[in-house]
Amino acid sequence: MADRPVHTVHTVNTDMHIAIQVSQTDPRPMYLQIKEQLRHRIAVGELKPGAEIPSIRALAVATRVSVITIKRAYLELELEGVILTRQGRGCFVADNANLGSHLQLQELDQQLAAAVHTAALLDIKGEALVERLRELERRLHKSQS
Repeated sequence: MADRPVHTVHTVNTDMHIAIQVSQTDPRPMYLQIKEQLRHRIAVGELKPGAEIPSIRALAVATRVSVITIKRAYLELELEGVILTRQGRGCFVADNANLGSHLQLQELDQQLAAAVHTAALLDIKGEALVERLRELERRLHKSQS
């Protein structure tokens, strides 16, 4: 029992209703955790184009991480064209119409990469993996009908 790792996760709900989880035990840097969570919310349509996101300072206070950490996450998202900062007005999801589908495909690629990795650990490769995916798709379509 004493050998089990302890995971501390801070879930933050900002006044703009964006739940951000930052974990001290996650091996990824905190700025990357924040960046990926914001990207995900935009990709799935939870945050729409033009929606305001928390200011750097507000998110830093809410998540109890440094302003520099949040600034780095926002800067990378801005360089990717995902968000934009309007001086004196705040930070917003970019209005780019293709952004959603682009991010959705990236999100799908990440999920599929994780599935491929898991399949490799189970020694499932190539056509067997593709067939498994087809079977899951058939089952989902049946359950939705």
